[in-house]
Amino acid sequence: MMMAHSHYLLHIPSLSSLSASLTSPPRSLLPVRTLQPKTLSCRVPSFPTRTPWHFKPLHFALSGALSLGLLFGGIGVAEAAKVGVNKPELLPKEFSTVIDVAGFLSDGQEKRLAEEIAALEADTGFKLRVLAQNYPVTPGLAIKDFWQVDDRTVVFVADPTFGNILNFNVGATVDLDVPRSFWNRLAGKYGNIFYWKEKGEDASIEAAVMAISSCLREPVGPNNCSEDFD
Repeated sequence: MMMAHSHYLLHIPSLSSLSASLTSPPRSLLPVRTLQPKTLSCRVPSFPTRTPWHFKPLHFALSGALSLGLLFGGIGVAEAAKVGVNKPELLPKEFSTVIDVAGFLSDGQEKRLAEEIAALEADTGFKLRVLAQNYPVTPGLAIKDFWQVDDRTVVFVADPTFGNILNFNVGATVDLDVPRSFWNRLAGKYGNIFYWKEKGEDASIEAAVMAISSCLREPVGPNNCSEDFD
């Protein structure tokens, strides 16, 4: 299972923030009366945890347009959440860790990223997967099985449709090792519209992949993945 957190990504991407309000309605005040001592038992109601909008469950991100945040677009959030995309015909015929249906990357760039991702997986066991798209032109749900997404997988969806191009879905095991602030800082640095408009979508994607690779290679500790990006 993916951990319930996505700016679409896996955005995430929503992977928009569709969390309902967690605030309970105020209770009316009641007069206080003295009770005889007795043993009381009580249950504290549990409430869902509010999570950053960069993080959403993969299954939700995929069914909700696989954008981890792209649902803030032209149609309402409620309507967008019902829109699912599943286009396996957009998947490559052979397995690839980098899928570019938007044409942001050159063949050489795809090859370099695939090599970096393969080395990262061999060294750490973490799986990084990259999908470049322009919603709704996306394989959508089809990538889940194609990539065999699991708790050690980071799905990085690059889609500029609604501003920030960097969206992530983070597996539960990865989430234990990588501070959540890392993904927010990463999106803020390389995903903002000013950066990719000036440098290009490909530059944002490459910079993000290298930053993720560097982070996942660091020893787990209180300060891992905390350095500023170049």
